[in-house]
Amino acid sequence: MKKQILPKRKHIRLKEYDYNESGYYFVTICSYKKKNIFSKIVGRGLAPADEEFFVELSNYGKIAKQQLLELQNRYDNVEIDNYCIMPNHIHVIIILNETAGASPLPTLNDVICTYKSITTRIINKNERVVGRKVFQTSFYEHIIRNDEDLYNTREYIDNNPIKWETDKYFI
Repeated sequence: MKKQILPKRKHIRLKEYDYNESGYYFVTICSYKKKNIFSKIVGRGLAPADEEFFVELSNYGKIAKQQLLELQNRYDNVEIDNYCIMPNHIHVIIILNETAGASPLPTLNDVICTYKSITTRIINKNERVVGRKVFQTSFYEHIIRNDEDLYNTREYIDNNPIKWETDKYFI
């Protein structure tokens, strides 16, 4: 039998950074194979001034949103600052706060893994399937380092639907 060689995954996390550390994190989570399953962007008419761009969530997107906001109830030290659920990816600013007496605090990876696992389970239960992938294996993150970075990241998230057709995830 021929031995299967798995592709080497690139480690995108900073080796010297403690992702348990309190702070603001800009996270992007993509759907499996970047399929447009979470939403659609509405409002691309001939008169853009008359129509606003907005995100219309699919059933999957509604579940993704509900579970994203639920993270604040699951973890005492987690806050959702800003987010946008695009057709094939989710942008979110997650705040990890220090919480007195809570030990051990979840890392950013713990929070994202929980989110993806529970969301996938609920979507698959609603579809009556087992094991269907909803998300790509990993996620992208950026450590927000100052107020200007936070402002620019919030602006990027808010404007993402308007720029959908030029977005690198547009398919």
